[in-house]
Amino acid sequence: MDAKLTLSFDQEVVKKAKKYAAANNISLSRLIEHLLTQVTAKEYKSLEDFPIADWVSMVSEGDIEYKKAKPSRKSSKEEFYSSKK
Repeated sequence: MDAKLTLSFDQEVVKKAKKYAAANNISLSRLIEHLLTQVTAKEYKSLEDFPIADWVSMVSEGDIEYKKAKPSRKSSKEEFYSSKK
């Protein structure tokens, strides 16, 4: 039995999710239900434990942009001293 639920999302997220759902011949409700089923299928202690890549790749689009992490203080220090040799 289905239950009604009112949720609020960023407009861009809704737009992309609707596009994804339409392209995959599924309703937005069933898409959200699927994602919630995946999140609650195992006992994750936090969202960080959830394998986010699985469902993010389902709704994301466009080119992947990898951002380099800031170098650690230790590596910056080592780089500085090695350049002085």
